[in-house]
Amino acid sequence: MPSQILILDDEKNYLLILETMLGDAGYAVTALDDPETGLAFLDESEVDVVITDMKMPKVTGQQVLEHVKRNYPYIPVIIMTAFGSIEGAVEAMRIGAFDYIAKPFANDELLLTVEKASRFAAAQRENMLLRQSLEDKFSSENIIGRGKAMQRVLEMIAKAAPTKSTVLITGESGTGKELFAKAIHYASPRKDAAFISVNCMALASGVLESELFGHEKGSFTGAVARKRGRFEMAHQGTIFLDEIGELSPELQVKLLRVLQERKFERVGGSDPIEVDIRILAATNRNLAEAVAAGTFREDLYYRLNVVHIETPPLRERREDIPILAAHFLTRYSGENNKVFKGFSPEAMEYLTAYEWPGNVRQLQNVVERCVVLAASDVVQVEDLPTEIRDEESQYKSAVDLLPVTINLNDTLEKIEVALIRRALARSNFVQVKAAEMLEISKSLLQYKLKKYKLTGH
Repeated sequence: MPSQILILDDEKNYLLILETMLGDAGYAVTALDDPETGLAFLDESEVDVVITDMKMPKVTGQQVLEHVKRNYPYIPVIIMTAFGSIEGAVEAMRIGAFDYIAKPFANDELLLTVEKASRFAAAQRENMLLRQSLEDKFSSENIIGRGKAMQRVLEMIAKAAPTKSTVLITGESGTGKELFAKAIHYASPRKDAAFISVNCMALASGVLESELFGHEKGSFTGAVARKRGRFEMAHQGTIFLDEIGELSPELQVKLLRVLQERKFERVGGSDPIEVDIRILAATNRNLAEAVAAGTFREDLYYRLNVVHIETPPLRERREDIPILAAHFLTRYSGENNKVFKGFSPEAMEYLTAYEWPGNVRQLQNVVERCVVLAASDVVQVEDLPTEIRDEESQYKSAVDLLPVTINLNDTLEKIEVALIRRALARSNFVQVKAAEMLEISKSLLQYKLKKYKLTGH
């Protein structure tokens, strides 16, 4: 599809020359001698590049430029000006013109400038579509979860996203902490800038320092050129520091300074670099316990823990398991060119009963495995991995989540409470049905409800 060029000039002979030249070069051209009509045309039509004369009656070229930059910042504007009015063109460049051309112009120069602007417009459009795709993909509306636990998280994201505050996201591995961080970024005023993610556990301390802060040429063996760090790359955007609890004491000190002053030096450098960034951090460790143990700085912890979002483990949001499983089944069916009707009721019972120590990530992997190996278009119990359909394995996976040293009586009571709550939820709080699921009498269930101060409705 040819680029759409809008030309505005009150001199009709220039309009005719430009329209013919650019039309012959393969562009779709609209040439107008009235800039007011041109502004209306912009509001109603797809335009890739605007070429406007500087001096026109009613509306000047600078006013056209300002209108385009304000309403269509992705459209490049080329200014045409008489040779003696270059000062005005320079001012136009200062406020955002793509380029300027002095009249009378050389045809080759004009065609080259329009080609560059057209390529720039295509890149801008592609970037805009990519940003829109990312915003849609990581919108909180697309985070799957209808239970109360997830709704609380989504409410926190909605409140935190528009602010500049640092957010600490905690929770077990596999609960989707980076997904929540991206939802915060793409719902924030920084959504058009970079989202930079760093896994603080994936790199050795010395390498991580260079990754975060960058380095100067010759600052260490192998530093053959200056390198920008992730903090610089995230300028005006968001940096997400995953596994923040794994930072060395030295890097904790440096990060604290960035949080306090928004400035740092590259490795081997002495010039302070200021950045405008928002910091999101995540960990599956209990940082308060790490502070008490002396392995994490208390002042850094409080700087990070401005807004705290706790991501719930999958076993605490069982009502979301059927929705998540169906979502992954659709996704991986499409990727593998297969068609599935769903899960059998028995298979879904096993999925919802499992403890999911690996959380959503584990469920995702299990569903992908089922798509690859299932013999029919309905996932059956026998298609599930052994650890999910084997009762002993299920109990073992649940026990593995408990600390090694526990109070047995307290733990057994907590398990009993959890089982009673699950039975009530699955029976829609019909006590007779809940008692049948637990294979106890209704009177015994009522006794336990009273003992544990649980509501039976």
